[in-house]
Amino acid sequence: MIDVEIVAARKARMAVLARSSAARLKELWPAVGLDPAYAMLRGPEFGLVMLRGRVGGTGQAFNLGEASVTRATVKLADGAVGHAMMLGRDAAKAKLSAVIDALCCNGEVAARIDVTLIEPLRAELDNADAISRRETAATRVDFFTVARGED
Repeated sequence: MIDVEIVAARKARMAVLARSSAARLKELWPAVGLDPAYAMLRGPEFGLVMLRGRVGGTGQAFNLGEASVTRATVKLADGAVGHAMMLGRDAAKAKLSAVIDALCCNGEVAARIDVTLIEPLRAELDNADAISRRETAATRVDFFTVARGED
């Protein structure tokens, strides 16, 4: 049976890794203190995915365009398998993310990675999003119509 909490934690962890910069991920990785032996099962491979959109969020779907993606799959010496897929063409980031995914099959290691790597990255991403929202809100223009009363 699939544990919903484990799946949700994995999804959240991989979302943070996918959104993080490769440079920052590589900078924080040594703090985890792990360097596991692994074999590449797939990739890293580059490809394209079709982006779909909907008019108004609810209308009929249409093809918006394509985006490049990188995916990788690794297998650790203990048999754990990890997968990663992210926008862009960064083989090293995809490989490291797949290794992290495989390491997180072990609950204790997952907790260690979450504390030393994922939470700092998530905090930085949340902060960057908040700054972007504030900067965007500062440029907001409210339009209104004044009735002239001549009609």
